[in-house]
Amino acid sequence: MDMEKLLKNAEDLLNPVGVQLSRPASYRLDAAVSVDKLIPAVKALTKGKWGYLAAITGLDKPAPIPAEGAKPGENQLEVLYQFCEGAVITTLRVTIPYSHAVIPTVCEVIPMATLYEREIIEMFGITIEGTPNTDKLLLPDDWPDKVYPLRKEFTGFGVKPLEGEGV
Repeated sequence: MDMEKLLKNAEDLLNPVGVQLSRPASYRLDAAVSVDKLIPAVKALTKGKWGYLAAITGLDKPAPIPAEGAKPGENQLEVLYQFCEGAVITTLRVTIPYSHAVIPTVCEVIPMATLYEREIIEMFGITIEGTPNTDKLLLPDDWPDKVYPLRKEFTGFGVKPLEGEGV
């Protein structure tokens, strides 16, 4: 199947879920997914036998610089679920605020996702409700609680960010 047919197939599977779709490249489909639509979107791709889950990754997205006199916005985290079919990639993008960094597990649909979920928990401090295993995966057992090395606010131990940097 050629790339265009694969992308169209992914769009057809995700459209009923009610996600916002875009094509940032000729081989990619991005779907902005709300937290409550994550499981239906994952189920749509897996039931449609569209590719495989290749990775779950996280991004720390600082709030945009506010206009002069405006109140600063809240930092956000984004969780990306990358599904691959040949050279074609469909990414489910879930954006959540720092103040409520909670998403549901996808392990009921894709059991092997537990490894990726454990990494997201450790590195970004995102709570993944219902995940079967929350044991540390990458960090040492004595790593301090509530210190997430892939958040932009983490500058190392004993190093304070310069004024205006970080959160």
